[in-house]
Amino acid sequence: MEIFLIALFVLAVGGATALACSFNARLASWMGAGSAVIGCTLGLIPAVRSLTTEPLTWHSAWPLPYCSFSLKIDALAGFFLIVILGLSLLGALYGGEYLYGYARQRKLGTPWLSFNFLIIGMALTVAADNGLLFLLAWEVMTLSSFLLVIFEHEQAEVRSAGLTYLIAAHIGVAFLILVFLLLSEHASGSMDFAYFLQIHDLQSKTAGIIFFFSIIGFGTKAGFMPFHVWLPDAHPAAPSHVSAIMSGVMIKTGIYGILRILTFLGPPPPWWGGLLVNVGVVSGVLGVWFALAQHDLKRLLAYHSVENIGIIAMGLGIGLLGISYHLPTIAVLGLAGGLLHVMNHAIFKGLLFLGAGAVLQATHTREMDHLGGVGKKMPLTSVVFLIGAVAICGLPPLNGFISEFFIYWASFLGTMQFADSRIIFALAIIVALALIGGLAVACFSKAFSIVFLGEPRNQEHQHIHDPGVAMTIAMVFLAAMCFLVSILVLYCGLPLLGQTIHIVSKLELQQIEYQLAAIVPPLKGLFLISSVVLLSTTFLMLWRKYLLNKRQVGKAVTWDCGYLAPNARMQYTSSSYAQPLVDLNCYILRTRKDVQKPDGYFPQTARFLSHTLDTAMQKLYRPMFEVIARLFNKLMWLQHGYLHIYMLYLVITLLSLFVFYLGIK
Repeated sequence: MEIFLIALFVLAVGGATALACSFNARLASWMGAGSAVIGCTLGLIPAVRSLTTEPLTWHSAWPLPYCSFSLKIDALAGFFLIVILGLSLLGALYGGEYLYGYARQRKLGTPWLSFNFLIIGMALTVAADNGLLFLLAWEVMTLSSFLLVIFEHEQAEVRSAGLTYLIAAHIGVAFLILVFLLLSEHASGSMDFAYFLQIHDLQSKTAGIIFFFSIIGFGTKAGFMPFHVWLPDAHPAAPSHVSAIMSGVMIKTGIYGILRILTFLGPPPPWWGGLLVNVGVVSGVLGVWFALAQHDLKRLLAYHSVENIGIIAMGLGIGLLGISYHLPTIAVLGLAGGLLHVMNHAIFKGLLFLGAGAVLQATHTREMDHLGGVGKKMPLTSVVFLIGAVAICGLPPLNGFISEFFIYWASFLGTMQFADSRIIFALAIIVALALIGGLAVACFSKAFSIVFLGEPRNQEHQHIHDPGVAMTIAMVFLAAMCFLVSILVLYCGLPLLGQTIHIVSKLELQQIEYQLAAIVPPLKGLFLISSVVLLSTTFLMLWRKYLLNKRQVGKAVTWDCGYLAPNARMQYTSSSYAQPLVDLNCYILRTRKDVQKPDGYFPQTARFLSHTLDTAMQKLYRPMFEVIARLFNKLMWLQHGYLHIYMLYLVITLLSLFVFYLGIK
């Protein structure tokens, strides 16, 4: 555990040093990125050890009431720490080069201080063994990420995104405070997790309330619909390496929180798993559909985070149903699928955001309709982005397929083993995953083709190129992991999940390992078949290239349907490409269209534009906030501007609380 504390110290000192070196952008970047790389590397050591050894603990008294500096890295915390610190390390490496492009516009010390404290906040959140320490770490994570979201605060949309994020985050925290207060009430007033684990007299109604509040509080951070509204605005606003961290691992702290609370509540009733399945289906399907309608590349990726959080929720939901109905195979496969997707999503979503950041740095735009032909100028970026796109679509043999296969398998078993109407949960997951997979393929074929294929829509993009060494290393490593994780999971890494699943499910460790081993043979078969197909296709492409090298190959423009003056405007746009699928869900997406159809034999102009706002924000939150604003406006008469009046308010409030306290005594 001492190594973990040293890692946190390195991160804190490195961030502070970067702030002190703000006068020199290069030095600030070296100190910030270097300390983040070293700190994350050190932190990975105890995280990896925790998967195979006894939990690592640290306890120190703290004068803050109800709080102790208690840390515990068990297999559950260690698994999430590996994901958090691994992606943060690569994000720091990438960010050292990426942020330096802003050196002439602003000082870089503050963003590096915020970045390092974001890592500290996430790591402490996962390792905290005390409720109040958990909430303090959660707040550090929230405030540091808020400062990174408003990095380009001179833009009005960035300030709006930051404010939305801050409001949503603290609404979630309000529910988390209630969760820990309810747990503390049944743990002799203590906030230590060790006392929470000893709760035996928790009524089912109280446990249900705690779980429901946890879904709201942690689900707001995770991005469950309809609590996701901050996510599509905040992730695009942040620097791209921060977007990768926020989308890849920060929102997973919400998943960790739900799993950790489950360990305190005892056996789950069936409706807990059903609730998670419903939340997952809604988030997954609507998340990918909203992504399909986007024109902003990073906003599209942000909505896909909502989709993948939905997939994780479906896996955990079917796993909880397996625990409730005493079906260990379904429980183990569902939880394993959800946990694996936590890791896999961090890898391919981190890769996609870093690839989008490379495009943004080169072209200075996120609008897909302003791009095109980028692959010719940035071949390496286009290849790694394509790998990430294939992985996020859940296609074999990449890592996204592995975790989704676990959830599919658990759901198919559910259709055979669940009784009566409960089978509907398993069927819903199967249908939702199939629909999500098809829409994801459509969405990323749109994103890749509009951005990387075709001809440039902007002549200023003729001289763009792939990024430098540091950014390239981070992207290539994540692209390689999309392949390697599948191999590692199937051939040596799957047993490491056993202890993590045991902590959540309370099933016997030997039984968990047996269930995990049973799924390996069919999964290996599918993996090998898909690998052979992929390698054969690659070989044929290389063989074709070799044969053509000996011949003279002519080039011609794309078939232009007889039109003699083609130009880049004749290519598909993101609006036109997705229009048929977007129209299928027009009642929820409510896409606005601006259409000017071609008229006559030789039309001079034609136009098709679309704009899709977030329905939850427009129909739920915005009207609610407007009502609250009107209510507060009616109370403005209380604001006089005189200090002695405000002091009187405080005295009246304190007296009221004192009288209330005497009354309950």
